[in-house]
Formats: sequence, structure tokens, C-alpha cells
Amino acid sequence: MLTAFARAFRTPDLRKKLLFTLGIMVLFRLGAHIPVPGVDFQAVKYCVNATNTSGLFGLVNLFSGGALLQLTIFALGIMPYITASIILQLLTVVIPRLEALKKEGQAGTAKITQYTRYLTIGLAVLQATGLVATARSGQLFSGCNRATEIVPDTSMFRIVTMVIVMTSGTSVIMWLGELITDRGIGNGMSILMFLSIAAGFPGALWAIKKQGTIGDGWVEFFAVCAVGLAMVALVVFVEQAQRRIPVQYAKRMIGRRAYGGTSTYIPLKVNQAGVIPVIFASSLLYIPALLVQFSGSNAGWANWIRANFVKGDHPYYIITYFLLIVFFAFFYVAISFNPEEVADNMKKYGGFIPGIRAGRPTAEYLSYVLNRITWPGSLYLGLIALVPTVALVLFNANQNFPFGGTSILIIVGVGLETVKQIESQLQQRNYEGFLR
Repeated sequence: MLTAFARAFRTPDLRKKLLFTLGIMVLFRLGAHIPVPGVDFQAVKYCVNATNTSGLFGLVNLFSGGALLQLTIFALGIMPYITASIILQLLTVVIPRLEALKKEGQAGTAKITQYTRYLTIGLAVLQATGLVATARSGQLFSGCNRATEIVPDTSMFRIVTMVIVMTSGTSVIMWLGELITDRGIGNGMSILMFLSIAAGFPGALWAIKKQGTIGDGWVEFFAVCAVGLAMVALVVFVEQAQRRIPVQYAKRMIGRRAYGGTSTYIPLKVNQAGVIPVIFASSLLYIPALLVQFSGSNAGWANWIRANFVKGDHPYYIITYFLLIVFFAFFYVAISFNPEEVADNMKKYGGFIPGIRAGRPTAEYLSYVLNRITWPGSLYLGLIALVPTVALVLFNANQNFPFGGTSILIIVGVGLETVKQIESQLQQRNYEGFLR
């Protein structure tokens, strides 16, 4: 990987793209430290240091690089765009108009992207309004005695200004991500997501060192680093694993020319769903805690939820979280990969799987193979996502454990894809002649 980056910097046009991407990343991190007008930053800083920040808003705070709980202009981070993209992807299966747009090629994709932008702005307004209302009521930091001082001016003009600034920050993030995609290296939104998560690693590791008791904390520090490296190796191994189904195309005569007769394969990844099931399961499990927090009820159902679904280390929470990840892994694979459509396309162009008849038998075979490899993929996702819970028991520092399931999956996935893009562009610019 380091060799690829060194070769890229020696290529002038690639060097410009890399420097442009690094410049956008610097701007993104700068915006994550500029407070929203009307926020008492000293009170925010006091509450961040005095309370556990891994509770209800932990997932959104992770995707914003810590900007959510600091109430900066980029507080919402990339999360509204991720949510909008997932919603549009799910609606494509349900709404025929969106499905027709998806099949129209580049023009349809541009239209869906435009819908995603509009939905992102709408979700940003809703999330910014909820975040400002939560901060104004003092519920953003439960247990902090200065939580009600975060928003000193509660006038309507000030609240509207804060919502507009946060929504504008989300629009700027969306624009920066598209700039990276067009003029930089890699997928812009993925790069910004990678940067948001990686920004919290140094502080989290140093906090584990300070909280440690064995060898002045260095034993815990190196133990967590070793666990992190092992997890990275496991994630790389599984993310690269795939089942290659061979496909043979028959020769066809069109005029005087023969087409086809080639052999290829369909790559089915073991983790076909990526990190989406973990995000779905985490978001769904936040809903009961969110209802209890905003209702303030002391009824029996509210106390049961507080005891079993808020801390994250209760057996009910762990089992539910694991089962939801497995369910959403199968659900997302079912809506993102259509065996019947793949089989019809293969039949249309004269392709077939050796030993399998074209048409319906091919679709049934693809569905069978996909279900077989989704099981280990979903179990792997569930085990990776439960690592922070194990860290809570072993290190008693769940809020500072950086190698959580969502973060490590995103960082490794984005890193691998970016390096692949750099290597592919390097191969396009380095041709070997016949004579050496």
C-alpha cells in the first residue's frame, strides 16, 4: 500500500488528485471544530469531559468525527446523506418509477442522485431541529450539571439560526464529498466517513492508556492495539473473500463476425451487505432508548428498557443486536442482488453456468449459493459488532474502545477500495513495451 502511494506521488496528475483530496480533508476537519453560533463552547467542553459520550448519540457522533456532541457547524456529519442513500436504495425496490430510473443508465443515476440530495437536506433539517431541541432541554448530556447552559439564548431566532447553520454544514459536506469523487481519489463520501471515524482513534487509544492500571496503562494500551490489528487482519480476509461462479458465453455469429466464446465469473462476496446491517441494527436499537429519554416516564416498561436496552451490556441487548444484524444481512442481500435478473441477463447474451441450465435453474442455483455464503458473512458481522461489548467487560472502557464493529468495517473497506483505485490508475499510466 505504501509503495502504491509513493508511486502515485511520483505521477504528476495523480499527485494533484491526492493533494486535492488531502486539502478537502483538512477543510472537513477544520469545520468539525467551528462551533455553531449561539452555543456556549465552554459548557459543551465541560460536559464532554464530565460524561460518558458513548450512549444514545454514540453512532451519529462516530460518523461526525466527534462534532455532534461538540455542536459544531458539521455536527450532523455525513449521517443524513448515508440515511438518504439507504432510503433511496430501499425505495428503488418498492417504487417502480425509481426502478425504471435505475435501469436508464447514467441519466437515471443522476436523477436518483438529485433525489438523494433533496432527501439529505430534508433529513438534515429534521436532525438539526431535534439536536438543537435536545441540547436546549439539557438532555444531550445526561448527568452533566451544566447541560442546560449549552444554549443560553433560547429565542426562536437563535434556534432557527442554529438549524440553518447545521443544515448548511451538511450541504457543504455533501459538496466536498462530490468534489473528491470528481476531482480527487476514491469515493468522496466514503473518504469523509473514513476520516470522521479515524479522527477519534488517537484520543480513544490514549484514554485507554490513562485509564489502565497495569504497568501505568501501557499493558492495556498494547493489548487493545494487538486486538485491533487482529481484527483488521480478520476483516481484510473476510472482505476480500468471494465465491466465484464460472460463466461461459457461447459463440454467436453476427454478420461475418463471431462474438462470445469467453469465460468469466460472477464474484459473490462473503460479506455482500457490507456495513449496512450493523447500521440498521444499531439505529433500530436506539429507538427504545430514545423514546424513554424523551418521554421521561417512570412506568414499568420504561424501567425495563432502561435496565435491558440502554447500557448495551445486558444479555437481552446483545442477543437482540446479534439477531438483528443477521436478519438485516439477509434482508439487504435479498434486495440488492436479484438472482432472477442476473439469470435473465445471462440468458439474453448467451451465457450459462457449466452444468446448470439457463433460465430458472440458474436463478435457483444463484439463490442457493448466495444463501449459503450469506450465513458466514452475517455471523461474522454480528461477532465483529459485539467487540465493544467484550471490551466493556475486559477493559471497562467501552466508551473509549476504538475498534468497534462499525468503525473497523468502514475503515478497512474504504482503505481497500481507495488503494485499489490508486493501483488501477497507476496501471493505466505504466505500459511495458515489447523491448526492455
